Order: sequence, then structure tokens, then C-alpha cells
Amino acid sequence: MDDFPCFTAAAVQAAPVYLDPAATAAKAASIIHEAAGRGAELVVFPEVFVAGYPYWNWTMNPVAGSPLYERLYRASIDVPGPHVDTLRAAAAATGTTVVIGVNERGRHSLGVLYNTVLTIGPDGSLIGRHRKLVPTWAEKLTWTPGDGSTVVVHRTPIGPLGVLACGENTNTLARFSLLAQGELVHAANYIALPVAPADYDMAQAIAIRTAAHAFEGKVFSVVACSTITEEMIEVAAGDDAETARRMRRPNSALSGIFGPDGNPVTEPLVDDEGIVYAEIDLARCIQPKQMHDIIGHYNRFDVFRLHHNTSPTTPLVHEPVPPVPLQGPWTPDEPDRTG
Repeated sequence: MDDFPCFTAAAVQAAPVYLDPAATAAKAASIIHEAAGRGAELVVFPEVFVAGYPYWNWTMNPVAGSPLYERLYRASIDVPGPHVDTLRAAAAATGTTVVIGVNERGRHSLGVLYNTVLTIGPDGSLIGRHRKLVPTWAEKLTWTPGDGSTVVVHRTPIGPLGVLACGENTNTLARFSLLAQGELVHAANYIALPVAPADYDMAQAIAIRTAAHAFEGKVFSVVACSTITEEMIEVAAGDDAETARRMRRPNSALSGIFGPDGNPVTEPLVDDEGIVYAEIDLARCIQPKQMHDIIGHYNRFDVFRLHHNTSPTTPLVHEPVPPVPLQGPWTPDEPDRTG
């Protein structure tokens, strides 16, 4: 590999138009054009940006929140589909690689939802669809787990690109698989989480996880997080003033770009809406590997080795059974040889 791309990355910290996929896709397209106008060739959006996160899973019991599950399902999208086409058109028009989180409806069963991260190429092609492997904590009330077939590093014009959603960035084996596939640019998307336990600083947690992966893998990591709006608070908190107060808690979102030394390339953005831009030079990933290359000389694959099942999981497997051949006329006094 003689060509080590240098490019501008954009980490988007913004809120969706809550539970409105068409308006959110249009907002994302506008942001893509804005970021491209600032020279960005990679634009990373938050987790389930289209069209929002089910905060009620954290603030209501499952029975009270069930009608909102249906509301989210109705506000989710098909992949492929018209909302994805809006995003693809923006990527193609600007020549940018786009990573964006969506709520994806499963085609095989009415009501199935996936927490999905789409990767769109600069020609507008849909090159990746990663489904979150394990919904975190209260998220299990909403999303169906994905499978190992979508944990893939894609070769793009800005370099080998891998993605993980939110809490997956604590999954050491998932991260290792991406690194072992040659990842040099990592996109991590999150949601603001003010409803976490009182002693949990979400902004700090995002920074720690992002720095850890960048430093361990000697890669660049672009992290994008959503923000909280009053509309989200109204839906999830209702008339509960204490819950509404909690949902306005500071230090709940952080976005930025981290380098292979584990440090931010530029100052991260905390809580407020905006876009963080930084220059990425993949040649900076070379020298740090001399000290710690955990997918090369700094490992012992005769001692440790990861098994990654890349087979898609399906609810039904067709295994045709060959018929038993008849060997003569059947009579009532003998077994039925046809099974």
C-alpha cells in the first residue's frame, strides 16, 4: 500500500427531527452538503439518527412504553428504501463517504427493528449495513440483535473503514475483528444518554472508549453523538418533572476525532449541536505499530485466536429431504415406505 489517504473528517453532533424519518433524512442531506462544503470527505452521524432513540425504555415500564414502540416502528425505515435514497443522493452529489445510524425495519417479520449503521460510498452506493450485535440494557425492549455477517471493514477511497454502534465499542472482540480485517478508520456513533445512572458521565465514557480503540489499534476514530431536544424530553418524560430534569443533565454527549496515539486531533464537542472537523493522515498509523501491533507482531496467535462467525442468521433454514424411493406396491400389512 503506497497510498496513505489524507482527508478531512466530519463528526456530526445533532438531533434528528424526532420520529420523522423524511424530515430527518432531509436534515442529514443538508448537513452532508454543509460538511462537504467545508472540505469533508467522510461524514459520520449519530446512532439511530433516522429518526431517533427510544428514550422511553429508560423512563417508563414496558407496558406504558409499548404504544411508543409502535410509534417508533412506524417512524422507522426500509433498507433499501426512499429515505436511504435521499442519503445516497446527497453522498453522490458531494462525493463524500457517509456513515449514519437508522432504525431499520426487518423484512421477515412485522414489528422487528434493528439498530443499523449504514455506510454509503462517494458514488452513492450502499456499501455497508451493520446491525448492532447486542442492544444495550433497556434497548433490548426495542431492537433485535444483528449477526456477525455485518461486522465488516470496507475498502473506501478514504481508507479501510469499520463501524460500531455505541456500546459495541466496549466489545473487545468486535473491535479486534475490525482491526484484524485491516481497519484504519473507525466510525463510532452514539446517542446522548442523560438517563444513565447518576454517577455515569456519558461524555467521559465516550471519550474513554474512543481513545482506547484508537490507541490499541493505532487507528483514527471518528465519533458522532446525538443531542437531546425538548421534544424528546416531552415524549419520554411526559408530566414527570424529575425525569425531565434528568434528561437535561449536562455531559451527556461528545463528538470528535481521535488519532492513533489516543488523543483528540482537535477539541471534541460536548452537548451542543455542531460539526467537528479534523484532518486525518493515515500515514500516522504506521510508526505506532512498531511498538504495539496487536494484529501483528504484538500478539501470539498460537496462544490467542478469535473465531468470528460471519454466517447470516436467518429464522428459517430450508433443508430438503430426499424422498424415499418406492420399491414395489405397498400393502396394508407393511410399513409406509414413503415416510
